[in-house]
Formats: sequence, C-alpha cells, structure tokens
Amino acid sequence: MESRKPLRTVATNRKAYYDYAIEDTFEAGLELRGTEVKALREGRVNLKESFARVDRNEVILHNCHINEYSHGNIMNHIPRRERRLLLHRKEIDQLVGQTQRKGLTLIPLKIYFTDRGLAKLQLALAKGKRQYDRREDIKKREDTREMARAMKEERRGR
Repeated sequence: MESRKPLRTVATNRKAYYDYAIEDTFEAGLELRGTEVKALREGRVNLKESFARVDRNEVILHNCHINEYSHGNIMNHIPRRERRLLLHRKEIDQLVGQTQRKGLTLIPLKIYFTDRGLAKLQLALAKGKRQYDRREDIKKREDTREMARAMKEERRGR
C-alpha cells in the first residue's frame, strides 16, 4: 500500500521533540464529533499538553484542546474532551506492550488532513529526556551550525 502524504498540517507539537526522545511513530485516525472537524479545518487546536493512554484495549487522547467552532451554536463540542484514536488491533497490542514494559509514553506530534479529507494524528512512542540529554542536543545543534558557518566562510574565501 502506498503511503499517503499529508495534505495540510493543522497543528504540530514542537515541544515534544524537545522534551522526548522519539522512538517510533504511528498514524492514527481521530474519532471526532459534531463541529470538531470544522474547528480543526480552522486550525483551532492545541497539542501542547496532550498525551495518549491505552485504556481497556482502546487508545484515548487526553488534554487535546480543540476550540469551539466559530460559527457553531449551542450544539458545539466540548473543547477538552477525551477522544478515541483509531488504530489496528496489532498496533494497539504493540503499544500496550511497549508502554508497560519499557516505560514509554504516547505523545501526539501533529494533526493533519490526508488527501481524502480525513483527519489523522501522528502519534509517537517516546521516552522522556533528562536535563543533561537536552543540553547534549542543544550542544550538538550548535556545533553543527558552527561547522556549517565555517564551511560557508571557507567557500566564500576562495
């Protein structure tokens, strides 16, 4: 099966890359109700403090804030409700095993729409970074920037 490219990214969790070491990623569908899809299309979503957990053989997304739809009425959705993620049974079983044994966490990385118009969530199996891990990453990033800068100056000098 060919992999689908995301049509339009709605929201990204940039802090996840800073706070966690990403080990594996999954694509999950979102079970949405009412005006949630329209609010997503407006880009009114926040993934900053959200996480996922496996409860009774279902993966549930917690703390994902989807603001109310701007043209909605009294039937608008609840912004911070728990949402079920749609994954294959094999993927859920794999997530159960890895989160319990290895102490890994499920973190949403981004929400996007596919070319068919379906809302998808990129879910990461991640391990929390310690403070010294973060410092190491910052140092590596600065070193690569400095090397690139030096190479650029070298090329200009010729």
